[in-house]
Amino acid sequence: MRAIIPVAGFGSRLRPHTFTVPKVLLNVAGKPIIGHILDKIIEDGFDEATIIVGHLGDKIREYVQSHYRIHVDFVEQTEAKGLAHAIYLAKDTFSTEPILIILGDTIFDVNLKPVLGEKYTSIGVKEVTDPRRFGVVELHDNFAKHLIEKPENPTSNLAIVGLYWIRNPKLLVESIAELFKSDQRTKGEYQLTDALELMLQHGEKIKTFLVDGWYDCGKPETLLSTNQHLLEKQQENVVIKNVVIIPPVYVAKTATIIHSVIGPYATIADRATVTDSIIRNSIVSEDAQVHKAVLEDSLVGVNALVEGTFNRINIGDSSEIEFH
Repeated sequence: MRAIIPVAGFGSRLRPHTFTVPKVLLNVAGKPIIGHILDKIIEDGFDEATIIVGHLGDKIREYVQSHYRIHVDFVEQTEAKGLAHAIYLAKDTFSTEPILIILGDTIFDVNLKPVLGEKYTSIGVKEVTDPRRFGVVELHDNFAKHLIEKPENPTSNLAIVGLYWIRNPKLLVESIAELFKSDQRTKGEYQLTDALELMLQHGEKIKTFLVDGWYDCGKPETLLSTNQHLLEKQQENVVIKNVVIIPPVYVAKTATIIHSVIGPYATIADRATVTDSIIRNSIVSEDAQVHKAVLEDSLVGVNALVEGTFNRINIGDSSEIEFH
């Protein structure tokens, strides 16, 4: 089975971190986002993947190839023309066998096995309070009646959350080609939701499945919220001499923690150093240093230095901030 994972976005809402690191390589609960996604699909029996890269794609390629043995084809999307455009670029990596499309900025906790046994195309949905930010599904007799991308006046609160089990990929590619031919764009881009709507019009039956464990990684606050959820699931027992640990936390084995209080909901990544500090509900990235600081709701980038007392910071890679 093959999964298609589009990760070509710029991650503009997570700047300054995404100026130097692709969004999917940001560390959450001890592992890059793309690592959580790959672990999940491998667990569910997938042995092939197509990863559609763009901004800083070489770093994604390097991480995947050095950490995973699953067969992966990399496809480059050089222009931000939308999700449907990204899938179309990957068409030569799959044929008529069903494919799973899984968005690269979201971590899922869902049992896919019943979905993979479904004889119809199926898309993951979740009830949301403001459907205008999403593609939405109108249902009739448990099948999709209409699919609308970011409607101004939603007639359904079932949001499409970024998991698509496509039983007829040939029809999907043909439907995307139709979007190109008529230059049908929504919000300036070729949308996968619009291609799925065309599939409906061509007679494809599409079902939905509920996804409760849907963790967004698109903004600093949602990244930290996802970090919380994953740490609660992992519940690792961390003991460090002369350090107070308030679980749940993740502390990499190569991290150095001295005379500090860590947690709850703190991730300290590989080779990070924390001394004389209090860190809670925060992510301290690889090779970062935090000294004599009190941090909460904060993101500290790779190789960054933070020294002094702060409440909340969002500091990017290789930066220094000191308070005296």
